[in-house]
Amino acid sequence: MKKIRKILVANRGEIARRVMRTCKRLGIATVAVHSEADASAPHVSDADEAVLVGPPPAKDSYLSIPAMLDAIAKTGADAVHPGYGFLSEKSAFARAVAERGVTFIGPPPDVLDAFGDKMKARHVALAAGTSPVPGTDEPIPIDTPEGLARAAEVASQVGYPVVVKAVGGGGGIGMQVVAEAAGLERALKSCSDRGKASFADARVYLERYVAQPRHIEVQVMCDTHGQAFALGERECSVQRRHQKIVEESPSPAAFFAGEAGEARRAALLEAALRVVKHVGYVGAGTCEFIADDAGNLYFLEVNARLQVEHPVTEMVTGLDLVELQIRVAEGERLPDLSAVKRAGHAIEARVYAEDPAKGFIPKPGNVDELVWAAGAGESQTRSLRVESGVVAGSKVTPFYDPMIAKVVAWGADRAAAIAELDRALAGTTIAPCTTNVAFLRKVLASEEFAAGRYDTKFAEVLAKRP
Repeated sequence: MKKIRKILVANRGEIARRVMRTCKRLGIATVAVHSEADASAPHVSDADEAVLVGPPPAKDSYLSIPAMLDAIAKTGADAVHPGYGFLSEKSAFARAVAERGVTFIGPPPDVLDAFGDKMKARHVALAAGTSPVPGTDEPIPIDTPEGLARAAEVASQVGYPVVVKAVGGGGGIGMQVVAEAAGLERALKSCSDRGKASFADARVYLERYVAQPRHIEVQVMCDTHGQAFALGERECSVQRRHQKIVEESPSPAAFFAGEAGEARRAALLEAALRVVKHVGYVGAGTCEFIADDAGNLYFLEVNARLQVEHPVTEMVTGLDLVELQIRVAEGERLPDLSAVKRAGHAIEARVYAEDPAKGFIPKPGNVDELVWAAGAGESQTRSLRVESGVVAGSKVTPFYDPMIAKVVAWGADRAAAIAELDRALAGTTIAPCTTNVAFLRKVLASEEFAAGRYDTKFAEVLAKRP
């Protein structure tokens, strides 16, 4: 075992502050990194030390491996927590950290390689006996007549509509739905061009388009001793632009109800464990699935890191997932997490500086006034938790994701959790920047959400209602 004494958090905002909070409780020193735009950001003052890593653009600061390695060397940090996004799933970063004798708090580089490529991840799932969405198991060579003919053949077999995806894509980038054969070739070439421009990867593949899909994921935690545990599922179907804004656990989907539903839930958790066990996964991760309206669940991908929405799992299990990540990285054997009882219901709402009425367009601006509801902020309770990278006097800049905070509520049942979250949002004041708080309350008040009958298109449809 290697005891960790100082962690450099290679991230910013609320996740950096979240990691530092656990480190402080564990008596571990912390190092913040920041761009010039974040010099006075809250995560910088939360840390024991801080290092400037570059100018505002992320590619020159938070995505710069040389800058991060230099910060590690300057501060003598013996471990790195990458948070989510930025360098968290970059195997080159994990490898470079390990080569310097520093602990990377996350999966090993070869695991990041396996899940960083959608085709490789698909192969892992198939080899593990977990079914992905029907489609091509190899990239489509769109520069040959034979490749295009093969794509048309697979699309015909799978059945239209199909969805074309860039292998290196994410967040809906490089993805198009094709309703009929006449539009396939154009979509293949368009997604290939977008993938090349955005991810330096022109490869594309296609899958069956799942109508009225639900996005459901499983939180896993694995150690270096071969143990792997599934900590329940999260429902993540309230999305805009293929990005989540409300998450909850457990899923309220009707196909999880009753005895048959519990059997389906158990099968889902086991399917996720098969995937991660197949590659010798280490640390926290999320196995993501898509479900059709009949409750058929298909593997999508593995996010080999801590997720934005990890607090909902923490609220229903009582676990600190960041602490478990650190313990695993130190070489400790996890306790028997299969014995952990999930209690009640938790819902997370992501508060963004954006305008839902105008297509959820980001609205950077000043946060001169910031008031959280009673029980939130620093005085968090069992039923309410706020994680924010912003304080009064902060500015939401155009350089990074415009998320202001995550407001997470717990209740003995789903109705109680919804009521608590709505109370918290009603008591929140953020000014003068534009936010989605009113829209989040509109989600919670909708008949579809109350009944648990919603899919990944729900939020964008709701935004157009008066």
